[in-house]
Amino acid sequence: MVNILLTFSKYLSYRVWGSVSLSIAFVWQLYTIFLLIKLHESFPGIRHSRYLFLAMAAFGRRLGKVAALFPVMYLSGGNCVILIITGGGTMKLLFKTLCDNDHNLTCNSHSLSGAEWFLVFTCLAILMAQLPNLNSVAYVSLIGGVSAITYCTLFWTLSVRNGRPTSVSYTTSLSKDHSDMANFTDIINAIGLIVIAFRGHNVLLEIQGTLPSNVEETSEKPMRRGVTIAYILIAICIFPLAIVGFWAYGNQINGGLLIAFPQFHREQVSKFTMGAMYVLLIIHCLTSFQVYAMPVFDNLEIRYTVIKNHRCPRLVRTCFRIFFGGLTFFIAVTFPFLPSLSLLLGGMTLVPITYAYPCFMWLAIKKPRKKGVVWCFNIALGCLGMILGALLVTAALRTLIIRGLKANFFHP
Repeated sequence: MVNILLTFSKYLSYRVWGSVSLSIAFVWQLYTIFLLIKLHESFPGIRHSRYLFLAMAAFGRRLGKVAALFPVMYLSGGNCVILIITGGGTMKLLFKTLCDNDHNLTCNSHSLSGAEWFLVFTCLAILMAQLPNLNSVAYVSLIGGVSAITYCTLFWTLSVRNGRPTSVSYTTSLSKDHSDMANFTDIINAIGLIVIAFRGHNVLLEIQGTLPSNVEETSEKPMRRGVTIAYILIAICIFPLAIVGFWAYGNQINGGLLIAFPQFHREQVSKFTMGAMYVLLIIHCLTSFQVYAMPVFDNLEIRYTVIKNHRCPRLVRTCFRIFFGGLTFFIAVTFPFLPSLSLLLGGMTLVPITYAYPCFMWLAIKKPRKKGVVWCFNIALGCLGMILGALLVTAALRTLIIRGLKANFFHP
């Protein structure tokens, strides 16, 4: 989520509409989260601790796999790749910040390449990934949450304190073509960047699966309380970041707040403060990598256990983590432009998983009265989510065709 949060404010042409769209997306995905929490133990004695398993229970084995397998795999592995790109890029910015002297001269002779920074980040992530399961990742996730709240707060508070640059403009800079189709495409792209800022539904059920549950007291209430507290904190982070980001920089953001902030306020912010913000972002990326990668590790270990009929040894577990880290590193180096495809891939994977499928799964499993209020509401919401995903894919493809893609293979 972090790289999207740091870039999407450049696409908001009007603060009011941007805030309204952000609020609707926030409430919508929070509603689908609560649906998934209820569906986790929808059958007596059965806990659906995988999104894919819940989809198969709701839609049938074949249709469930077709609908959910690729999106879930992409949202686990793809997010890890994005985190490597973001974390490695931030390490490069941190190095540049620490090496810059008062004359903005950088010690380029000692700087690593982009691929080498990706490798440094991946090695750190693999070292941290030796924890056995999601239960053991709880404290790591807490550290990541605290770091995210801190750097988001620093971004918007320092932006307010330092004031707006003189060249700020609030007119749209999305497209030079003012035709109706171009304007519609820009609107869909802007909404899409807000919509895909919210993710994590693919690991939600696995997290709930770590909570104790019995016939008398299921995991629903503690999970619901935890999600409520977590999303209060998320709202505290993203709403000020979006609103202040637009107020402070308007359409002058190129590359997101992570790049724009030091460009506009290099002389006003100390090297220590800037470096601390980068370190916090790196910590958040490292801890997020553990959460998104753990379902992949669990699946690999389950496969091994089923085939070998005994517990997965620590050495094999370590090899699985090294293999996954190496694979995601290779993809990150091969496709360093993957964040540029976030709208296209998000429309195909994240939007249905987050905004549509939970509504349809609720209808398939709970079977509310047809044409009742609950039935109509979920049908409408699920169909709207699928339509939004299709529009987002179409708009992203049109944008890529017209503007092209800087496909810098193997050159991060």
